[in-house]
Amino acid sequence: MKQKRLLAAVLVMAGFGAQAQTAVPLSSYADADGWIDVQKLTCAQLAGTYQEDADMLTTWYSGWYNGLAKKHMFNVKRGKDLEHEIITYCKENQSKKVIQAIDIVFKDTRSKRGITVK
Repeated sequence: MKQKRLLAAVLVMAGFGAQAQTAVPLSSYADADGWIDVQKLTCAQLAGTYQEDADMLTTWYSGWYNGLAKKHMFNVKRGKDLEHEIITYCKENQSKKVIQAIDIVFKDTRSKRGITVK
C-alpha cells in the first residue's frame, strides 16, 4: 500500500515537472518590437505560459474590459476566481482565442449571478 502511494506521488510530481518544463515565457509571443496582439492570443498560448505571465496577462485583460465598461473598481478575489476559470477553460479549449474564453466565462458568470447587460 505504501509503495502504491509513493508511486502515485512520484507520478504526480513528474507530471508537474513536465508541465513546468513545457511552459514558455509570454514574451515569446511578442513581435520584434515587443508587442503581443491580445486579440490573436490563443488559449493554448495562455495555458502554456508561466503562471506569473498568465496572472499579468489576465490582469491586463481585466483592465481592458473594465475600461471598455467605464468601471473603475477592481475586486481582487473575483478577479482571481475569474482568472482561474478562464485558464481552466483555456486548458480544455486550446483552439479558442483568449478573448473568446473571457467572453464565454464572463457570460456564464453573469448568468449564474442573475446579471443582465444592457
